[in-house]
Amino acid sequence: MTRAFHPGDPHAAPLVGGQPYAVERHHLAGVPCLMERPAPGREVRAVCVVYHGAWAAKEGKLGVHAALAAWGAAVVLPDAALHGERQGDTPPGLNAREFVWESVRRTVAEAPALLDAAQALYGRGPVWVVGSSMGGYVAQTLARTEARVARVAALITSGVWHEPEVARPDLRAFLDRHRPLVHAADAVPTPVFLGSGGADPVFPLEEHHVPTVAAYRAAYASAGCPEALREAMYPGVGHYTSVRMRDDTLAFLLADS
Repeated sequence: MTRAFHPGDPHAAPLVGGQPYAVERHHLAGVPCLMERPAPGREVRAVCVVYHGAWAAKEGKLGVHAALAAWGAAVVLPDAALHGERQGDTPPGLNAREFVWESVRRTVAEAPALLDAAQALYGRGPVWVVGSSMGGYVAQTLARTEARVARVAALITSGVWHEPEVARPDLRAFLDRHRPLVHAADAVPTPVFLGSGGADPVFPLEEHHVPTVAAYRAAYASAGCPEALREAMYPGVGHYTSVRMRDDTLAFLLADS
C-alpha cells in the first residue's frame, strides 16, 4: 500500500530531500545485497549497482548514493566476492594483492547473473554501475564486458593494473585480458566518469588517474565520441568518496534522465 505523506513532517524512515525510500535485503543470484529503492508504489526507473572497495562491505555504502532511490532508481549494494558475509569463501594461500584480484575476478564473473536477478525484481530499465577503489576495477571491467551497462562511474581507482605481487596464472590472465590502460577502447561508447582524489595516498594522481584518463581519452576521441568520457580531480581529497565526488557522480548518471 502506498501512503501519502506531508512533506513538512514525513515518515520516520530513510529520507533524501524529504522523500522516503525503502531499504531491503535480498540475495540476488546468491549474492547478499542491500537495496535502496523508491518507496513502495513508486516506479523503479533504473538499476544502479554500487561496488565497494577492498576489505569493506556493502553496509559501508548505505546512504551514499541514496538520492538515486529518491529519484526512482533501485540502488543495489552487493557484498563483493570474499567480502562481508562472503569472507568464508576466501581460498587459502593468497597474498594481499591476489586476494583483491580474486575478489574482482569472481565479482565480475557473477555480475551477469546478479543483473538478471535485479532486473527480474525491478524491470529492464537502464543499468548503471558505480565502483570505488577495488569496486572501480569491477566497474571498468563491466563497462567493457556487460552490454546492459549504460553508464559507469569509477571512483578513487586506477586503470593501470601494474601488479607484480600477483603470481597466480589465472589472475595474471585476468589482468592482461581486462587492463584498462591497454583495452580502454573496448568500453566505447559506454559513458564513463573517472573521479579521483587529488591527495589519494593509495592511487597517487600522476601514477594512476593521469595515465588512466589518457588511455580512455585517446580511445574515445579515436571513436569520435570524446564527450562520453568525463573525468574530475578533487583537490585535497584522499582515498574516499567525497561529497562533491558523490554529487558529480549522481549528475553524471542522471544526465540523460
